[in-house]
Amino acid sequence: MIRRIILAGLAAVALTGNAEAQRVELSIASGLAEGPVTGRAFVVFTRDNSREPRFQAGSYAGGVPFFGVDVSELGSGTAAVIDASTPGFPVKSMRDIPAGDYYVQGVLVVYTKVTPKHGKTIWVPWDQWEGRRWNRTPGNLMSDVQQVRWDPTSSTIRLALTKRMPAIDMAADTKWVKRIKIESKILSEWWGKTVYLGATVLLPRDWDANPTTRYPAIYIQGHFGEGAPFGFDPDGKPETAAARAARLVRTAREPGYEFAQAWMGPKFPRMVAVTFQHPTPYYDDSYAINSANTGPYQDALIKELIPYLEEKFRLIPKSYARLLTGGSTGGWEALALQIQQPKFFGGTWSLYPDGVDFTRNQMINNYADSNAFMPNAAPNQWLNFDRPLGRAEDGQPQIGVRQMAQLEEVLGSRVRGGQQLQAYDAAYGPVGEDGYPKPLFDRTTGTIDKSVAAYWRDNGYDLTHDLRQNWDRIGKDLNGKITVWVGDMDNYFLNLGVYKMEEAFKDLKGKATFQYGRPMKPHGWQPIPNADLVKEMSRYIAKRATVERP
Repeated sequence: MIRRIILAGLAAVALTGNAEAQRVELSIASGLAEGPVTGRAFVVFTRDNSREPRFQAGSYAGGVPFFGVDVSELGSGTAAVIDASTPGFPVKSMRDIPAGDYYVQGVLVVYTKVTPKHGKTIWVPWDQWEGRRWNRTPGNLMSDVQQVRWDPTSSTIRLALTKRMPAIDMAADTKWVKRIKIESKILSEWWGKTVYLGATVLLPRDWDANPTTRYPAIYIQGHFGEGAPFGFDPDGKPETAAARAARLVRTAREPGYEFAQAWMGPKFPRMVAVTFQHPTPYYDDSYAINSANTGPYQDALIKELIPYLEEKFRLIPKSYARLLTGGSTGGWEALALQIQQPKFFGGTWSLYPDGVDFTRNQMINNYADSNAFMPNAAPNQWLNFDRPLGRAEDGQPQIGVRQMAQLEEVLGSRVRGGQQLQAYDAAYGPVGEDGYPKPLFDRTTGTIDKSVAAYWRDNGYDLTHDLRQNWDRIGKDLNGKITVWVGDMDNYFLNLGVYKMEEAFKDLKGKATFQYGRPMKPHGWQPIPNADLVKEMSRYIAKRATVERP
């Protein structure tokens, strides 16, 4: 229910003069929480009442103003205060919100106290199988939406947190799609708290009719989500001619309905496709690595989840029958798993992967640059300009590193915001003195910490550096197993790192396939439909199986 509040006189939300100007007070309703709450408090402002304000904030692409502050042991009867000094995005301060009518909502993200294997006690937003989405995490607290008249010179708003965000039910299984969720003993021991791993499994035609047949597996890496592998959607609608023409300008990847028609066909290759589900307290995805901050996720995936899947879904437990793919975050993971586990996996198709060479960490050179926000040297020493982080495929800037850092700091201090740059810090970085991930660069000044840059490199997360350093040991097991696709105008400059990796393969005289979408192909580009990718993988397996099958 939306309530309208006029900030005047004896109204429920009152003007209180300059001493309390430009502030929002969030309080927990009596009986809502079992005890004092530690976490992150937000207030969101919007003029759009088509959906709750909490669902409109937290993104750089069209996100509405919101502000965030840490709270410690907040109990009923006390208030979290958000005022003009509280960081915000996209505006920096509440004083920058023009006077007028707004819909507002308060949210309190509830943190959990844990002591991981590194021995330091910390407070983190524990994932509740929603994929680290602060605005829908079960158990987080929120207020009703209220309509207010805001005066940035004299307004005070009081919001009562009266509701808990509801639990999220897993989607139901179908004949084709199965979902599993298991406890990871490896990760639970590391975190000192129960941790789950999961998977969404797409079965081939006649899987249930052939109970003794074993199948090769395609492990698809990517963000947390309950959608079926490859977007499989037999209940969707056919693509229109106009939609197809518009899509092909950007990518050959077909919609889920078209893919489903191919997958279910009588002559389509019989394989099992699997997407992993492995959210962490810091991000919706672990990056499938062993990390000082998030724990040994790669060990857990390989020693617990994959053996479970191979047994339950009759997968062939051989290297040649374990293939990898994924895009963006998943593209990086598909490469990292193949490079770091070259004998366990049989081949990878990495699509537009996150930075694979940290001399081209998007537009940042981790080793040579001194500042993440600005290039080292402008053409004129008196001329400074911000480094971009995202662009449209025609080159127009969309967001800078400085603005992304601002957004992340509003979402969460100490690398707890759940967004991309902080995800790198959590996955790749060392543990800081306070027990939280040590950032690559200062989020206020942009200064790069060279000790952290060296840690990323020396622990195998700079994949190109890792290839060069370890080629004598891993090269024979990688040759011919790597394919990388990326657009030449990737929206996040990810093609730059891929160029560097291709150079490394040439220098090492290694065998890998690199293909670039030209001209002006964006993030998400791939040269063939997913159905054709599966067919290509099937042919690849047939060749490898003759060599590797006992």
